[in-house]
Amino acid sequence: MDPYAVSLDPSPVRRVAPRRRTAGTAQDDHVKEFGVLLAEVRAAGLLGRRRGWYVGRTLVLLALFGIGFAVLFGLGASWWQLLTAAYFGVLFTQTAFLAHDSAHKQIFESGARGVLFSRLIGNLGIGLSYGWWLDKHSRHHAHPNTIGTDRDIRPGAVVFTPQDAAGRTGVAAWLMARQGWFFFPILLLAGIDLHRNAVLAVLHGRSVDHRLIEGSLLAIRLLGFPTLVVLAAGPGIGAAFMGVQLAVFGFTMGGSFAPNHKGMPLIEPGVRTDYLRRQVLTSRNITGGWLIEKAMGGLNFQIEHHLFPSMPSVNLRRARPLVQAYCRERGIRYTETTLLQSWVIVVRYLHRVGIKAADPFDCPAAATFRSE
Repeated sequence: MDPYAVSLDPSPVRRVAPRRRTAGTAQDDHVKEFGVLLAEVRAAGLLGRRRGWYVGRTLVLLALFGIGFAVLFGLGASWWQLLTAAYFGVLFTQTAFLAHDSAHKQIFESGARGVLFSRLIGNLGIGLSYGWWLDKHSRHHAHPNTIGTDRDIRPGAVVFTPQDAAGRTGVAAWLMARQGWFFFPILLLAGIDLHRNAVLAVLHGRSVDHRLIEGSLLAIRLLGFPTLVVLAAGPGIGAAFMGVQLAVFGFTMGGSFAPNHKGMPLIEPGVRTDYLRRQVLTSRNITGGWLIEKAMGGLNFQIEHHLFPSMPSVNLRRARPLVQAYCRERGIRYTETTLLQSWVIVVRYLHRVGIKAADPFDCPAAATFRSE
């Protein structure tokens, strides 16, 4: 049995504790181990650019936006516009997936072109700050589920770690103890929070290099789109439209990203782990076929995406059996579940953290996650 393998139940809260350094060349062996998998994936041609596919995907999105705006102005002051609002919420999420792929250098070989495209799609297309997102997401990929480093598990409306849970008192503690039940309602507000973070990053953040450009594009999007909605549907229906659009956008975005890591093992600060196990053991794939793959922008193959972030998302499906077999041979836990079950796991995980319950599955074997 691989001494670094961990038998993990995805539902309970788990933290990976440090262990004593051992002699030998285990770290070098693990680097070589990932190199073998990388060579297999490269030999299969899965790291090559898929320009035609991305051109087609972009054109489809543009066509869908054209249809959306035609319906928006065609319906006028009608409450049927709320369906149009939901349509735009889903469409903005799909656009965010495209911006995500571009920021990971999956589309362009030229870094400058990729940045330009990502900034246009991110800031102008969906109202997010490219610079803010890139800084946050790069840290997540480098240190997934690492306490104190991965910003995706920093406390906010929801608390993700027992350490952060212990620091809340009063009303905040009461709400935190019920955060599992509030998870889905909170997702409805995620879209507003993303726009808010974008504005704050452009105004005050250190991670945004070209603030004037990003701020201008962001202003056009965040002011221009609601203006078009009000012109088309009137102020009353327009306000309801924006509420529905933001709620659907937040739910589809959060509902796509949360299942990938929440409820998977947490890594304590300062703990060293090899790249292969760090990415695989903290990630979860979502099964469900073609529909799930399209709905999640290919990020349902989260394990493969974390191992090979520059791989075109359309190739992740083909990489899955290679990675799965490789992990099975080495006794590395490869986690997959359905979307519904992943949401159940996330809610239970948040509930456990919120009520500060001791984890009955806590086991010293978790220390074997660490490799040095």
